[in-house]
Amino acid sequence: MDIMNANEIRQKFLQFFKDRGHAVIPSASLVPENDSTTLFTGSGMQPMVPYLLGEKHPSGNRIVDSQKSFRTVDIEEVGDNRHTTFFEMLGNWSLGDYYKKEQISWMFQFLTEELKLDPNRLYITVFIGDEKNNIPKDIESAELWRQLFSVKNIDAKEIEIGSEQNGYKIGMQNGRIFYYDAKKNWWSRSGVPENMPGGEPGGPDSEMFYDFGTPHDQKFGENCHPNCDCGRFIEIGNNVFMEYKKNSDGTFSKLPQQNVDFGGGLERLAMAVNNQPDIFGANHRTILNFIETASEKTYGTSYEEIKAFRIIADHMKASTFLIADGIFPSNTDRGYFVRRLIRRSVRYADSLGIKESVLSGIVGVIAEEYKESYSEVLKNKDKIENIIKDEEKKFRETLTKGLKEFKKGVSPFILFTTYGFPLEMTMELAAEQGIKIDEKGFNEEFKKHQELSHTASAGMFKGGLADGGEETKKLHTATHLLRQALEDVLKEKIEQKGSNITAERLRFDFTFSRKLTEDEKTEVEGTVNSKIRENLKVNKIILTKEEAEKTGAVHAFGDKYGDEVSVYYVGDSLESAYSKEFCGGPHVEKTGELGHFKIIKEEAVSAGVRRIKAILK
Repeated sequence: MDIMNANEIRQKFLQFFKDRGHAVIPSASLVPENDSTTLFTGSGMQPMVPYLLGEKHPSGNRIVDSQKSFRTVDIEEVGDNRHTTFFEMLGNWSLGDYYKKEQISWMFQFLTEELKLDPNRLYITVFIGDEKNNIPKDIESAELWRQLFSVKNIDAKEIEIGSEQNGYKIGMQNGRIFYYDAKKNWWSRSGVPENMPGGEPGGPDSEMFYDFGTPHDQKFGENCHPNCDCGRFIEIGNNVFMEYKKNSDGTFSKLPQQNVDFGGGLERLAMAVNNQPDIFGANHRTILNFIETASEKTYGTSYEEIKAFRIIADHMKASTFLIADGIFPSNTDRGYFVRRLIRRSVRYADSLGIKESVLSGIVGVIAEEYKESYSEVLKNKDKIENIIKDEEKKFRETLTKGLKEFKKGVSPFILFTTYGFPLEMTMELAAEQGIKIDEKGFNEEFKKHQELSHTASAGMFKGGLADGGEETKKLHTATHLLRQALEDVLKEKIEQKGSNITAERLRFDFTFSRKLTEDEKTEVEGTVNSKIRENLKVNKIILTKEEAEKTGAVHAFGDKYGDEVSVYYVGDSLESAYSKEFCGGPHVEKTGELGHFKIIKEEAVSAGVRRIKAILK
């Protein structure tokens, strides 16, 4: 049977929905734009939230894309046959247009006719309802699925399961469509504050599972069911019927429009299409080949080696895409995760006997594989390779220092937090010398460390641009003036590397090779304040991407944009504007509303990247 790879599946999906009136838009950056609730773009719908809440999308009310995503919560899970930190989400959206009937019919057609999946291996879950909040059981979706299966001569029996735990008790019961509770079949973003301004969009969903037919492992529960973790079933897609929003008081109300949000894991679909229960075997073969050559070992030999192969493959792919989007290794914020991924890769490369700094060679493999879909990787290949090479070299030196400290009897937790020395390596070395490590004590200390880090991160990003408040709008507008003022004063092109805006202050990261002098900071402040005093008008215009670029409007490094973009410009006309940028807003109407601009701190973030924090008084 011919292998259908992820690139082919992605193209089939985009074309399928393009043929049905959907505008194809490119992936957004892994750095969320105007969303302070999370460090990374971790789902396909994340960049779409404003439009799901009612804002008009420049490309219309039928949208399709493939969104690159990164989830930090899965770092420790990588090593089994299905978890990755980096993945792509295929998505199609109806923003107040079609609804359940069209979506379910199209998905069945796409899976069974375009991807040629055997319908006998497809299983469906739907929402059982929520009496407390007056949200009905999703009988409509179940009936639509039942009719589609009947065309294939499949009797789609419906089973009420409720909770996941109850699924382990009652099992499949020859069912095809299964009703689950809100923990499994209600979708909204995780980790979002309860008091999300404007409400948090969500709704019942209908998920599709592929059955690999592997024997059930009873260590996960007595009986198997679609949401079982034994590996027999894998979720390949989720239709979210988004018609509700959860209000700050915990109640639910209807959104101004009914939306469809489909998310399908591209890599998981590749598993199903090729009947390959190993996500790495289905999607990372070229990287695995590289590791096999470098290690002189074969993927699939032993559990520990398989785990090492998988961790290196996932982490190097994730690091490559994160760096391509302008996130560089550091000890704080997003950069911390890039550093952690690279260091874990080095650690597992070491376990495979790869002692030389060769991991950067994987970048070229990834660049070649994704050159058509994500050309930014190929474009920045040399830069990405150099960053990974430098980080790998530094960590190998750290490992040498850590070994010396280990021999002195330094605690595993200090080895980890101070020297970046992985616990697994400490335990291996201890075992070789007959020393017992207090793993429980380490985990307790590590949990405290994580809680402190999470608190710091949540505090840092709390109340950002997502709140849409007036002070936040002012500081967002001031950021545009700051970027242009930096170019004027420093006499070189300034590339934005990130920003975070709260109601109290703005934070702006940009490329520059040295510390600003006091005179330069004073001149930047003066330039911004002069533009505030001029009381310039802040305007918005929607242009095609090509037209917008011709005007000289700038945009953030690593970001991708659709065919039409919003450009905010400060001044009387687009031609004479002081500042013009691709941006989603919001902003004040005139710069005179801003007050007095003051830089409170200027510092290094990483090599070649500076950070300014500023306030308005």
